Amino acid sequence: MRWMIIAAAFMAGSAQAQPVLHAVGLESQYANVMSQIGGPYVQVSAIESDPNSDPHEFELSPDVARLFAGADVIVANGLGYDSWADKMLGNAHGIVISAQTVLKLPDSTANPHLWYDPATMPAVAHAVAAAFAAKDPAHAAEYAANERAFDASLQPWVAALAQVKQKYAGTPVAVTEPVADYMLEAAGLKIATPFSLQAAIMNGTDPAPQDVSAQQALLGSGGVKMFVYNQQVTDALTVSFLATAKTGKIPVLGVYELMPAGAKDYQNWMESETAELARDLAR
Repeated sequence: MRWMIIAAAFMAGSAQAQPVLHAVGLESQYANVMSQIGGPYVQVSAIESDPNSDPHEFELSPDVARLFAGADVIVANGLGYDSWADKMLGNAHGIVISAQTVLKLPDSTANPHLWYDPATMPAVAHAVAAAFAAKDPAHAAEYAANERAFDASLQPWVAALAQVKQKYAGTPVAVTEPVADYMLEAAGLKIATPFSLQAAIMNGTDPAPQDVSAQQALLGSGGVKMFVYNQQVTDALTVSFLATAKTGKIPVLGVYELMPAGAKDYQNWMESETAELARDLAR
């Protein structure tokens, strides 16, 4: 499985500025937010960044180990989503931030795809700004200002979700996995797919036959108005669901677990998916 490790110095603002910190985001969306907070003073690396690969099949490499060893700040998702890094996080010399911990979520939380929750990234950004300031007090004011700008930049996404909720609250939708469930719930939509089926697909286990039948019935009878499909990780079962949805002319929204190549930044990614969600529901 091919994985990309992307490291970039963000030099916006001052041409003379040089990175003074090194930071690592285990997933590309967290790395992107870190880069927005750190600006020209932080060099950020993303470990899992290939939207065409299965995040659950990630394998460690010496390059990844070196990034961890040199990181001043590391952001992980938690909830077992990136458990491959647990040992390294325990031995890291830098500040480790977990979205799970920041949000005070118990280990029993069923859905680990926290970045689709509108409450997640503001909390992560706040923790990141504080960590950068602790490591680099000279630029604390810049980190705080970047955090405020980031929070403001999320408002169009929050407003778009509110508009969908106002128009379509309670509309039933089907999904393959709980990847975008937090976003769908924030938009007021009703997820009709049994969570036991979502969890089985997410974890790569055999789903109960009655759950599969229930999902096919939802898609085949028009019992849902939309099908949200994890296009990053597929198998024969999810492909069959997609075929049923297309046969029934049910609009399909493809979502990703990592930032897709065309996304300018995290907030652009979320806004784009929400805009497509609204368009499909309007159909």
